[in-house]
Amino acid sequence: MKPELRRFGKEESPVVIIDDFSGRADEIVRLADALAPFPSETDSYYPGVRRMIEEKEAEAFACVRSICRDASPFIAGAFDVEGFDLLRASFSIVSTAPDRLSPVQRAPHFDSTDQKYFALLHYLRVPAGSGTAFYRQRETAIERVTDRNLPQFVMTAERDAAMLGSSGYIQGSNAFFEQIGAVEGVPDRLVIYQGSLLHSGIIPPGMTFSADPREGRLTCNIFVRGH
Repeated sequence: MKPELRRFGKEESPVVIIDDFSGRADEIVRLADALAPFPSETDSYYPGVRRMIEEKEAEAFACVRSICRDASPFIAGAFDVEGFDLLRASFSIVSTAPDRLSPVQRAPHFDSTDQKYFALLHYLRVPAGSGTAFYRQRETAIERVTDRNLPQFVMTAERDAAMLGSSGYIQGSNAFFEQIGAVEGVPDRLVIYQGSLLHSGIIPPGMTFSADPREGRLTCNIFVRGH
């Protein structure tokens, strides 16, 4: 493993990056292949398909537990928690073409206002130029969404969404959001960050939007809550 701690934005939010994380990415992608086809995602934020990983998928669920176990010292060190609970995990593929995005999918989003809600993003099969970017809402200067600033963020985001038009996936900064950091998608790289931190996938223009895990942008997405 090759760990790195970066800090993004004026709030210096920690983002943990671990290369060569599992050492068995090929094995994990074969598990994802065996679970295809993935159902369409009902979460309006995610532009693609997802296959939830439940305990009945014994091998895949064991991989999730292994990822959590191996990531635990890095989560504890970067975010000052004693432990965490697994909330949900999935294999995910970005499969929505840029011209079919809903307004909310064209802008950065957050996963939770809980500051101890963490995302573990394991890149598996990802195209060159892909990754994850982090943002600041320009008008409000919000980088992390909290219970306190949520109404202000939502009001501003809803107004700005009407002016985004059919802009496709966000690329770098725009008139409404400033990119404050980015992590390149590399196979077997794990990225850990607070779900409250504004973020969006980096989706290269020429990417295939196949929903087949053998061809599409495949990641394992895990969410945990620290304590």
